[in-house]
Amino acid sequence: MVNREAGATLPGYRDVTVRHFDAPEAVDTRFYEVRAKSILNRVPEASQVPFRWTVNPYRGCTHACMYCFARPTHEYLGLGAGRDFEREIVVKVNAPELLRAELARPRWQREHVALGTNTDPYQWVEKRYELMRGIWEALRDARNPCSVLTKSPLLLRDLDLMRELDAVTDFSAALSIPTLDQKAWRATEPRSPSPSARLDAIAELAQAGIRTGVLVAPLMPGINDSPEQVREVVRLATEAGAGYITGIALHLRKGVREVFMEWLADQRPELVPRYEALYRRGAYMPVSERRRLTQLLEGPLTPPRERFGRMLRAGRESSPVAPAPHSAPVQASLF
Repeated sequence: MVNREAGATLPGYRDVTVRHFDAPEAVDTRFYEVRAKSILNRVPEASQVPFRWTVNPYRGCTHACMYCFARPTHEYLGLGAGRDFEREIVVKVNAPELLRAELARPRWQREHVALGTNTDPYQWVEKRYELMRGIWEALRDARNPCSVLTKSPLLLRDLDLMRELDAVTDFSAALSIPTLDQKAWRATEPRSPSPSARLDAIAELAQAGIRTGVLVAPLMPGINDSPEQVREVVRLATEAGAGYITGIALHLRKGVREVFMEWLADQRPELVPRYEALYRRGAYMPVSERRRLTQLLEGPLTPPRERFGRMLRAGRESSPVAPAPHSAPVQASLF
């Protein structure tokens, strides 16, 4: 059952329709159907990511990850970075057709396009809208290099299209697995698919010949950074067939910081002083702590530090990304 609600408004969009789905995963959640004016988003030149273009069919995310760096983007819509980000989801219903048109423009240079760099394109509601199939078809027909980063095994629904993409262009997929610990997973990612299901997805993608990686991120001191926890993620990801494993430390920009620290005070109050000290100078923890976290992931599937050790830089970390073509993957802060 679907209920429709008319008369809603969002800054920058016309003719907004709000839908409610009668499903356990969608309780108290509103989905704003909008027609976007453009879908290829140019990454700022100052960014350190290895691509210049992204596509985001959804804004907001029902995974409700407490650390999600994209939370403050909801404030541009007049919504909150907390509950609103998790329960007020924008759906760009014309994303596939718009992408096809933009890829066909004469000035388009077939640059790499990354999906999953803001909110998860395979979050629950993708089951209803199926926007990703049309997006993959447009990228396939244009033979455009692309990649995806997700927490959801739902991407396996589109494995047929991923095989077709892989046959005509550079394509890769990555699954985000910050932890295998059930308590830590449920506390930090209350509505995301299980880590074991993500490992199964890695195995199926790898078996299909798709270049697949694992992002162990964010690494959060006292929550998912024990060497034993990280080694287990690396071991099982390797056994599943991951082609690379990388990760980054938690960073807490304004908007995310408030949500995360409120959650921390409620769930892990003993860690509050530690985090206040780690982030007293801003969004990024000290280089020494980032170095410690980087070393947890050192191994044969970890990209070389001299090329991809962005966690060690004294400057800022980038937002999470999926790997660019013909390069080892560089990823940082998505879910």
